[in-house]
Amino acid sequence: MKHILALAFGFFCVVPIAAHAAEPAAAPRDSSARFSVVLPERLAPGTTAGRIFLFVAPNASAEPRFSSGASLFGVDAHDVTAGQRILVDPATPGTPEKTLGDLAPGDYVVQAVFNILSEFHRADGHVIWAHMDQWEGQNFARSPGNLFSEPQKIRIGPGAPAEISLRVDKTIPPIDVPADTAWVKRIKFQSPLLSQFWGRPMFIGATVLLPAGYADHPTSHYPVVYIQGHFGLGAPYGFDPNAHTDEKVSWGRQRAEARAKGQPLPELPPGATATGPYANHESGAEFSQSWIAAGFPRMILVTFQHPTPYFDDSYGVNSPNCGPYGDAILQELIPELEKQFRLIKAGYARVLTGSSTGGWGSLALQLYYPDFFGGAWAFSPDPVDFRLYYGGVDLYHDENAFVEKSAPGLAGGATMNRRSSQRAAILGTQEGRFEWWKHTPVGPDGYPLPVWNLATGKIDRAVVEAMRANNFDLREYLSRQWPHIGSKLVGKLHVCAAAVDSFYSNFAVHLLDEFMQGTKDPHDAGSFTYGPPASRHGWQPITNEELLREMARHIADRSPPDETAAWNY
Repeated sequence: MKHILALAFGFFCVVPIAAHAAEPAAAPRDSSARFSVVLPERLAPGTTAGRIFLFVAPNASAEPRFSSGASLFGVDAHDVTAGQRILVDPATPGTPEKTLGDLAPGDYVVQAVFNILSEFHRADGHVIWAHMDQWEGQNFARSPGNLFSEPQKIRIGPGAPAEISLRVDKTIPPIDVPADTAWVKRIKFQSPLLSQFWGRPMFIGATVLLPAGYADHPTSHYPVVYIQGHFGLGAPYGFDPNAHTDEKVSWGRQRAEARAKGQPLPELPPGATATGPYANHESGAEFSQSWIAAGFPRMILVTFQHPTPYFDDSYGVNSPNCGPYGDAILQELIPELEKQFRLIKAGYARVLTGSSTGGWGSLALQLYYPDFFGGAWAFSPDPVDFRLYYGGVDLYHDENAFVEKSAPGLAGGATMNRRSSQRAAILGTQEGRFEWWKHTPVGPDGYPLPVWNLATGKIDRAVVEAMRANNFDLREYLSRQWPHIGSKLVGKLHVCAAAVDSFYSNFAVHLLDEFMQGTKDPHDAGSFTYGPPASRHGWQPITNEELLREMARHIADRSPPDETAAWNY
């Protein structure tokens, strides 16, 4: 079995880097910690390969596998047998420490996870090993069927045992999928297109939020908002009709009420930043109250579920490494939704939104299928222009992603790239978490080629050019295609970016904005909104309730009057 130490899932599993200079080299440690990870005497059929992950946390407040502060170390386990002992020694690479031997002496809690890999005989002729998602969203720490050990308190340093044994004899149970309700429905089915590409059954699905009065208006058909983002089975926007708000009104709701009354907007609480709870989002309970209230636009909300063997979502587009996910969504998933639910089968009534990965995905679907969708509202999208990629790297002209830049706002980007690359190398095979590997060409061994060398940062220009040719640089694609698709996109593009994006992707939004300002035949500047100085990744200028009202007005302006009356009761 061929193993590659370079696939990715890192930017959203790594604490954003705020440093403005390269970190000094860590002083070497003299740690001789060794761990022996013991597999069960009975292994599930088909368990022949995987990767051992060792979590080392400084405290016991949570299981180390769920702790964001745990150090992580990884080693391959090929051709495994029942009862086998797999050694994790001081030379084992890790993050943030470079090796297990770099851990400082002290007291820790440790836990091991065995991430089981499956063999895929793909339609492109390649045979690869990757983790089959179990509807958990490619999270190996909670993926059903994976094995883990009980947390164990240990000491590292003088007087510690020469070798510490960890038995991965616990099995992660199946995911508990929430039950359907009168409001929320879920679908999941095998995709013929994806199954053919991957050589084994592959599944896609969706979570659907129905509007108030859906059952009482059996002849009404509704516009639909497709919400892109990372994998999740929860209801859109945290909907829960039984949730109760506390006495404290969220900052997002306060600002929405002030906007509605034409009053000055309330200031941020002292010391807060315009992100997280201050990102203008209302609480899930507040959104639920709006959704069921009289006078709220009656629409259907849909979140896609499309995990891949490489990541928890596919970006919703076709790609060399993940296969025809765009085709599967348009030709299989959406037709199935339109069959099961009363959706208006017209482009003007299908709109898109999402944040971060979902921001890029919603914008890409609108650009790739300009007639099929009627508008996209993209928040903090992943880099939409390769001239200012993750960390502010210019993939077309820079030589190395680990070289810091002096341009305003870009300091620290190379440090982020270096740390994320280190984590990607540790996570290995499909677990390294740079989402953009899905956009790269397939390597000779069947695995995605890296955009840059994870150890040195050297950018592979041939890989970049292949990504551009495959239309993953959205600004460049739009500039080439504008004479053909520009007239179909007028009034449909709405993009919001934070002032200080944790992943530096706000700079690429400005480049897209600049292009749109200069469009001709037709001219359409699009709609671009930028956050206040304190705003960070995930910021949006309005609440989800206000967003849906804006979308409803956009759809109503483009729909037949009698059809609008049928759904906007």
